[in-house]
Amino acid sequence: MMRDEQEPAAASPETGVSAPGYSLDASAGHMLRRAHQRYQSMFQECAAGLGLTGPQFAALLRLSEMGRVTQNHLGRLAAMDSATVQGVVRRLVDRGLVQATADPQDRRIRILTITEAGAELLRAAQKAGRRANDSVLAPLSAVERRQLLAMLRRVAEG
Repeated sequence: MMRDEQEPAAASPETGVSAPGYSLDASAGHMLRRAHQRYQSMFQECAAGLGLTGPQFAALLRLSEMGRVTQNHLGRLAAMDSATVQGVVRRLVDRGLVQATADPQDRRIRILTITEAGAELLRAAQKAGRRANDSVLAPLSAVERRQLLAMLRRVAEG
């Protein structure tokens, strides 16, 4: 077995730094990040030509589900911080996929709705999302898929 195929060492004798009892491959955060990277890679492959990033897809999907929401609320629904949602929304508005209007009661608040062009692109993106999801979850049985998603929901919701 080649060195890069072996399990990583728990400690480095050269530096004297050790991490007894802790392995990166046993870290939930590390494994979740790797799974997320794999899904994003599959989504980009399946959605090639659509010109959507994962966060843009999530924003369009949440807007489609909700009808109209504030930009702030969209960020919470799609698990994005305010800086990220601001950039995502700006790009979607620039492409004519989302419409942003000022709230009549408070002009500082932006109300977002998905446009017909956004809904049309979303239909194609949903097919790509399903293909990516199926590809990432392919090693699991139907029961394991349901269990994994239920466990991830519990972890995400705290």
